[in-house]
Amino acid sequence: MSFTREQVELAVKAKGYKYFENGDLNVNIIGIRNSAPGSKVTNLFDDWLTLSYKEGGVWQFYIWNATTDPGKAPMVAGNKIGGIARVVPGQYPGSHMVRLHQGKYEALGQKANIKVYRDNDRDTEYDTDTITEGVYGINIHKAGQDSTWVERWSEGCQVFKRVMDFDAFMKICKRASKIHGNSFTYTLIESKDIK
Repeated sequence: MSFTREQVELAVKAKGYKYFENGDLNVNIIGIRNSAPGSKVTNLFDDWLTLSYKEGGVWQFYIWNATTDPGKAPMVAGNKIGGIARVVPGQYPGSHMVRLHQGKYEALGQKANIKVYRDNDRDTEYDTDTITEGVYGINIHKAGQDSTWVERWSEGCQVFKRVMDFDAFMKICKRASKIHGNSFTYTLIESKDIK
């Protein structure tokens, strides 16, 4: 499945969210959660991360395989802070900045509140009954060279399937930060929102 920039823009605007259109490298970072599996944990990189922006007045658009859901291993193991995190669809202004992920490499690290579902029953179904809001380390980072399974690559983070895609994403984000500052808005929608 693939989407066009125009489809993503329309879906974002239909939700009443901002879609940045003014100036060069005013980036729109939009995650698309695959609605098809419903609440079932697939443990696959079956979602998408998109990046759209203008440069020289011309739209640029990228769409990459990713996961917006935690993997099977942390879901089954549970965790000690009220349940594994899964980002609630929405728009989170100024939620991320370029910084080190786990002290290892540059990624987009969470710096402002994000809403997450909390799931602690250790089955393989995502629950949506409990929502908390805060700064939990919901980063946008990479998995392996070209990962097949999510497993512990995500315990709530938004994670690129391929290193080369993540590297291209970060190169653009770092350029954007020099123009607009080190603050990025993250938006998460569902694939069923796209017409």
